[in-house]
Amino acid sequence: MTERQEARRRRILQACAQLARRGGFDAVQMREVAESSQVALGTLYRYFPSKVHLLVATMQDQLQHMHETLHKRPPQEPEAAARVAETLMRAFRALQREPQLADAMVRALNFADRSVSPEVDTVSRLTTAIILDAMGLEEPPTPEQLSAVRVIEHTWHSALITWLSGRASIAQVKIDIETVCRLIQVTAPEE
Repeated sequence: MTERQEARRRRILQACAQLARRGGFDAVQMREVAESSQVALGTLYRYFPSKVHLLVATMQDQLQHMHETLHKRPPQEPEAAARVAETLMRAFRALQREPQLADAMVRALNFADRSVSPEVDTVSRLTTAIILDAMGLEEPPTPEQLSAVRVIEHTWHSALITWLSGRASIAQVKIDIETVCRLIQVTAPEE
């Protein structure tokens, strides 16, 4: 993308996030996003073919920002499992501060069909990268470790859904995240 296209894309994502913060999934209307970001509706659809594409891209953007923040202030726990749990709980607390936005992004992720696969894959890769960075591995991850990371990622996503739907408390989410992060120790290569 050119610098101008990137700036336009950034405005679109910011407008989407702002609307979602105020009213959740239903508040994100493509016409309003176009107006708020000062782009033509046709231009918006060229960048993002649907509201689901737009909200999943917003989640990518939020995760990218989170990843950058974690690089600046990495978790300090001595054990890899504890670092990953701390990292995911920090991410969870960031989403907790903006529940309408979190709900909109998670709903879009759940509604995503095959046409949104590239964006969903990017969200998954970012989440994996965040977890792997927190693990602090000195060697490339083993297949067992990558499997554990996928299970941790699925549990984090599920915990977010159950919290957003009011079926789990923050305390329960923390326990679930800490429990699943123990897989890191189980899958660590033998010394």
